[in-house]
Amino acid sequence: MVVPGNNRRAHHYERLARGLAGVHAVHVVERRGRGASEARAAAYSVETEADDVLAVMERTGARVVFGHSYGGLIALHVGLRQPLDALIAYEPGVSIGGSFDASWLDAFTQQLGDGRQVAAMATFLRGTDLLPSRARPLLWAISLLMLRGSGGRETRDMMPTTPAEIGEVARLDSDGSRYAGIAARTLLLGGEKSPAYLTGVLPQLATIVPSAEYTILPGLDHNAPDLNAPDTIAQQIRLHLVRGERHGYVDHGIEASLPST
Repeated sequence: MVVPGNNRRAHHYERLARGLAGVHAVHVVERRGRGASEARAAAYSVETEADDVLAVMERTGARVVFGHSYGGLIALHVGLRQPLDALIAYEPGVSIGGSFDASWLDAFTQQLGDGRQVAAMATFLRGTDLLPSRARPLLWAISLLMLRGSGGRETRDMMPTTPAEIGEVARLDSDGSRYAGIAARTLLLGGEKSPAYLTGVLPQLATIVPSAEYTILPGLDHNAPDLNAPDTIAQQIRLHLVRGERHGYVDHGIEASLPST
């Protein structure tokens, strides 16, 4: 089961799914507020997302969950609620001791509400520090390209989901001890080129989650699973599952499959 991150659709993980599909059945969730999936209700929390993932798992028989970014946070909360054969998260949206700075969220939400989408995207990119440069002209140029170029309409349609998701990351800020309840064999992945606040929580989580390990992958950034290195991430997932097989993990329903909603 693959759980997309913020501002991502199921199809963004097609290459990752193809990298796994030769050995495993792969299902990519199209999260609420995206594509043909239902719109979000007024009441929202990460548990709403976990409910959806658990429902798809029950339908498909999936016992392994991978989550990217905010999808990684969802995956962790799925792991708290149901035993899994394995859990893998790439830079999950977890805040420990205030590690995630959401001070930009109010400005983003206001700009979005005012219809200033380019300004909102620039605020998002600056606040999340996902680009190597924070120079305002460059951020505006990239924001304009993201919103007006190929896939721009899709990005614009997803932007209203961001305030609630970032709000959940901030609301769930803690010492991380809640994740001690995850029983699954857990692999936490991060990229060498990603911001420190995304990778810095990984060793902390690895000491909290009883059966967890973490790896920082050289040369990769936050968009490795969906854009820049999905084959590398698929390989890491496969290796984690092979190690699990040596410790008694059994894949439930091995078959070739492409992403499904």
